[in-house]
Amino acid sequence: MISRHQGSSGLIHPGNLRALATAGIFTAVCAVLPLMIGYVSAKLSSSSGLQLAMVSALLFPALLLALLKPRLLVIYTLLVWAIAPELRRIADWSEGVYHSVSLLSLAPLLAGGAVAIPVMRKIHAIRRPFMRLLLLFAVPLGYATLIGLAKNGMGSFYDLTNYLVPLLLLPYFAVTPFTARDIDKLLGGYANIAVLVAGYGIIQYLTVPAWDAFWMMNSGMNSIGTPHPLEVRVFSTLNSPGPAATFLVFALVPMILEKRWRGAFGWIGVLLVVVCLLTTLVRAAWLLLLVMLLVYIASSSSKGKWKTLIQVLFVALALFWIVPKLPGAEGLTSRMETLSSIQEDRSYNDRLNLLGSMIPAIKSNPVGQGIGSVGQSTKLGNSGELGEYGIMDNGFIALMLTFGAPGGLLFFGALGMAAKQIMAKVTGTSRLQMYARLALATWTGAVVGLVSDNGFLGLKGYLIWMLIGLGLSAREVLDGRKTEATQAAVQPGAAPR
Repeated sequence: MISRHQGSSGLIHPGNLRALATAGIFTAVCAVLPLMIGYVSAKLSSSSGLQLAMVSALLFPALLLALLKPRLLVIYTLLVWAIAPELRRIADWSEGVYHSVSLLSLAPLLAGGAVAIPVMRKIHAIRRPFMRLLLLFAVPLGYATLIGLAKNGMGSFYDLTNYLVPLLLLPYFAVTPFTARDIDKLLGGYANIAVLVAGYGIIQYLTVPAWDAFWMMNSGMNSIGTPHPLEVRVFSTLNSPGPAATFLVFALVPMILEKRWRGAFGWIGVLLVVVCLLTTLVRAAWLLLLVMLLVYIASSSSKGKWKTLIQVLFVALALFWIVPKLPGAEGLTSRMETLSSIQEDRSYNDRLNLLGSMIPAIKSNPVGQGIGSVGQSTKLGNSGELGEYGIMDNGFIALMLTFGAPGGLLFFGALGMAAKQIMAKVTGTSRLQMYARLALATWTGAVVGLVSDNGFLGLKGYLIWMLIGLGLSAREVLDGRKTEATQAAVQPGAAPR
């Protein structure tokens, strides 16, 4: 009998080195992080100390998952995106003080940034098409960051993080082995979170909890209704009705399309998400829903088309039957009826006026304003108040203001390259084609959605690049495994396992 230890070279196996490195990082994190939190909390006010403690409590599991179970990291980050704003409201309400800028706003970005750990460990495994795509996005981001640092100060760092964290999902999915079952679990888990968000949103619509009412009265957002039952535009556990609708609609599309993506609640969950989406009164979300469903159906096989159409028809009929029976149904239906007379809608006309007034500003400054000039990041360095372009209801203008003419062209060129890679997957013959179709639907919805906002950063960006990354990488992972197996088989003197 030959000993299994015979012939060993005495060298440490690379796999053992990775395990030792992981164990070392894990030990260091567990030892150092609590000490850092305690030290910094002691130096801060009680309010900031509470915020830091809550951020740390949300970040710590993300770091552990990144080191030990990276496939679970995205679903956990989705949970953090969903609950962090509500935790912020509860913290403010418990103190009796409203904070226009809070450390808890960083929690989703920090948790999402943890994907950098598995990416850096396997960065050598990223295949060339993915690397080209990442470089194409890196160039305009680098250009806009340099301008932003000169013009916008610290706000540019926050805005850059909002772009980078979602984009990190592309290399993450490229190097993390997701099987079809893993992808289905991820989408099912997302559906479960969306149903819970929808459930709380319906409760909010009917009762308006005290902490939500406190936030509504102090935030100065006049477009979200009044803090009374049936008079609020639902934002559930998210920042405002827009992000709430975004979170729900990107979960709703897969839930409608495939049984395996509906999570634990099935069709009941679908109906809850639809009802909550109605109460947000965000019409752009329904446009996004329609575009994504149509693109997925159009790219499906003939048999798949009929199946999906029947499911969509079922949801539409259920909606037609349920909505008139809801409390406050008149307000919900009147908002949606404006879609049939869009020329008379104030929001639509405001967007047209914005387009007319901003085009000269873009022409007069083709270099761009840089990252940090548009959106929530303008609060930083501005006493917590939104800057000149803090509210921008047109994604095309927001991108051109940020990146300028040269950076904008490069950014849209990178989007075109992403579309080309997705189409290559859609037209292939892989059994994982459905994920590519979902990616194509997401890409199209994201581009069409630019008529209302820039969706390629923050929460919406995270959801967009998550669904696109899943579609692009599903076959990449399997192909990579086949390549490795083939190379191992043809190596001379390869020992049998």
